Amino acid sequence: MEGKKCDLEQYRREMEALIGSSPAVRLFYEALDFAAAAHEGQMRRSGDPYIIHPCATARILAEELDIKNAEILAAALLHDTIEDVEDIVPAVIREKFGPNVEAIVVGCTKVKHHSGDKQALKKLVHRQLFTGAAARPEVMIVKIADRLHNLRTLDSMPRHKRQRIADETLDFYAPLATILGLFAVKRELYNRALANKFPKQGHKLKQQIGRLESSPTLAALTTKIEQSLKTAGVAATVVIRTKGLWGYYDPKNHILRPEIEIPQEILITTGQRLNCYQILGIINEIYPPVPRTIRDFIANPKPTGYQGLHAKAIIDGHKYLFKIRTEEMARSAQCGLVKDWNPSDRKLDRFLAELKEMFDILGSDDTMSYREMIAASGRKEIYTYTPDGDLICLPVHSAVLDFAFHIHTDIGHSCIGAMIGKKKAEPGDMLQDGSVVRIIRQKSPVDFDLEMQTKCQTPRARSELAKAFRERIKHVAVSTGQAVLEQEMRRYGLPFDLIEHPGMENILLYFNITSRDELLQRVGQGRIQMRELIYEIRSGLLQSRDMLLHQPTGILNRIILSTVDPVVVKSSACCRPTPLDKGLVGLLSTRGISLHSKDCFQLKKLKFQREDAVEVRWRLGTTPVPKPQKFVVADITAKYLFSRLAEGPEELRVAQVTQVGGSPDVASCAWEVQFSVANLLGLKKIIRHLDRSFLSCKFDFRQ
Repeated sequence: MEGKKCDLEQYRREMEALIGSSPAVRLFYEALDFAAAAHEGQMRRSGDPYIIHPCATARILAEELDIKNAEILAAALLHDTIEDVEDIVPAVIREKFGPNVEAIVVGCTKVKHHSGDKQALKKLVHRQLFTGAAARPEVMIVKIADRLHNLRTLDSMPRHKRQRIADETLDFYAPLATILGLFAVKRELYNRALANKFPKQGHKLKQQIGRLESSPTLAALTTKIEQSLKTAGVAATVVIRTKGLWGYYDPKNHILRPEIEIPQEILITTGQRLNCYQILGIINEIYPPVPRTIRDFIANPKPTGYQGLHAKAIIDGHKYLFKIRTEEMARSAQCGLVKDWNPSDRKLDRFLAELKEMFDILGSDDTMSYREMIAASGRKEIYTYTPDGDLICLPVHSAVLDFAFHIHTDIGHSCIGAMIGKKKAEPGDMLQDGSVVRIIRQKSPVDFDLEMQTKCQTPRARSELAKAFRERIKHVAVSTGQAVLEQEMRRYGLPFDLIEHPGMENILLYFNITSRDELLQRVGQGRIQMRELIYEIRSGLLQSRDMLLHQPTGILNRIILSTVDPVVVKSSACCRPTPLDKGLVGLLSTRGISLHSKDCFQLKKLKFQREDAVEVRWRLGTTPVPKPQKFVVADITAKYLFSRLAEGPEELRVAQVTQVGGSPDVASCAWEVQFSVANLLGLKKIIRHLDRSFLSCKFDFRQ
């Protein structure tokens, strides 16, 4: 296939028209020469010289996103060099173009070698990209421009690859463009991806969209609005924009909807900010707005910096959205805060902080679904207020805890609820648009449940919760690691105080570990080969010449816990053990300890090293049971139930008794009893009493 020719001199002249040729942008032209030499002889599938792609990526940034920063544009030219050119390594980029360009290019570079399946590789690529973007958000800007050019040249790809690229764009790049406020790019990403994802349905919808665009009523509508503005002496431009495929996409269900509520928007641009409010008044007189649909994003800009006035009106039976902006607001609406990108700009501080928090958690926490978090961050906003009247802008469906973390990290960690008006709300309760929220705190940090992370919508709240969860897991992992290592060393005849030996520093260095606590944490999470560790301790600290280590056999190492925290200790779904059961086996991992009964059929199928599993017991008297518990008994009378409860141990604190079976006329029926208990020892006494008192009793432990 014969492709295009690449005229670098012509490209250079075109870029000079966009960014100039001053010494401040000289780095870009140096990168152009370097990239052209690096990609010499490389071709794209289309037959085009490969250098056309990085050149187009840089041009998109400069021409369509108003980015003039030479380092970002240089990185766009170089973004594939490390990945595609064997002789170019990060150190070369750093030496020639500086650490900032190197960081962006490395962040854009895909993983080359991976032994897992394609799905695991895809996740790894995305996690690495998030990690790079957490340090340098410019990485994501370059990757979005890179993806946009790839979509524009997708015709040369086979159908299955077009589908794969379209899926990734819809899940990943288009929502990220929304978060960054790159609305023009977002629309094109969605339109091109959807046309490839749904070719037949997309073609029909485009015909439907074309009929809307050519409707004769649009010209009359535009003329009427322009005439009204002219009569009022307001200079403005009126354009009716018909939504493309992007407006019909339902990201939650991954489908194209055949119809949408507002298929067309009326964009009105003017010269002065005050004119925007005057135009809104004129429009409201001509077309009365739908109640509660006027939004002032000029006084209260969106987090991306977007400004404008919005109002919805029904005209001839059809709903339209009016967007009123100045010309400058309209230009900024296409680029968000990326326009004239300058990370030292104070206006970017909060936005960049939250963006980095989101990228950091997505890059470091493989338990977090990046699809869910990106989707949540890109949703429409609600406006909430502090009791002092300060505005807090949050994604729709945000919880009380999102509000608390938005105010301050410490407030979020100590939040136990809120007063919304005169009504008390829990940390996970959803906020509504216009809510006035007063946070209720306790002195100490709250140990939130895992489910709270899914209720929160903001990157900051999810990130802080993830950090807290990791700290809780780390705390137990360190104590678990100490118990396991001590028992293993005893098996080999080694004194445990060897880990305090000065020579231990060399062993930590060998394993690339910075501290003894980190060593114990890795042991407690099953992340280190115990045989190799014992070998290094024995040969390095005892100077033993007997290098042969025999793997010990027999019983598992034992740990004793003082927590039932579900973040740390997870009861497996296959056998659902409780801390009161005997013969429990815990599998160690970075996510905590997974509990199984020793006779669990699933446990017997799993392959694991002996030192990666432990026998788990609890200190019953000092392990708190924080959550209310319940049990259900069947076929007894109320009199018998209450007499047995009255005879129960003093640790049993009954909160509620509810009839769950039978009718009021039947003497014997089923009952649900909710109760609280201080610790596991008290719970053990209660369970023993229930076993003696009732023939049929069902108890499920709540962590």
